[in-house]
Amino acid sequence: MGHTSATLQSNILVLDGKNWNRWSIQMKAIFGFQEITEIVENGYPELATDATEAQRVAHKENKKKDCKAMCLLHQSVDDAHFEKIAEAKTSQKAWQILEKCHQGADQLKKVRLQTMRRQYELMQMESNEKIAQFFNRILTLTNAMKACGETMTDQAIVEKVLRTLTPNFDHIVVAIEESRKLEELKVEDLQGSLEAHE
Repeated sequence: MGHTSATLQSNILVLDGKNWNRWSIQMKAIFGFQEITEIVENGYPELATDATEAQRVAHKENKKKDCKAMCLLHQSVDDAHFEKIAEAKTSQKAWQILEKCHQGADQLKKVRLQTMRRQYELMQMESNEKIAQFFNRILTLTNAMKACGETMTDQAIVEKVLRTLTPNFDHIVVAIEESRKLEELKVEDLQGSLEAHE
């Protein structure tokens, strides 16, 4: 076992049920690096009784790769997930079990994202709210949306803020729109400009 595989092992994220997306991306990268992706995704054929020497060699090689994949999976799941895959005879079977357990996670994410998009659409600055509070609300929500896979540009957030400020900022909004290129304006710069006028 070389130095690289030792360090690779120590940085493995452990699947705990909440981090499926990140974990599965990482595992696929490791399978690729170890050249065992094919085995995990498609499995490998049984050895026929009248197998040729070449087939026997290939089978032995596949079995070795399968064991390697199994070891990786066993090392990178928590106890609850280990129980689920302990009986699996091949890494392909183990991977299928884990995928099935987490299919719901993607669905849930989509639903959560829909809800957050609606909240974002309806978000307005309150009349008694400070700029910092308003930005904090917007950024908390946009960060949560990004975490669910939404792409949010600074420009989109800047435009959203300018549209939803209270009317007493109207003259500043006009000044900002006339003097700055919105696509180059960073969210924190906008916050700074607005706070200066508050």
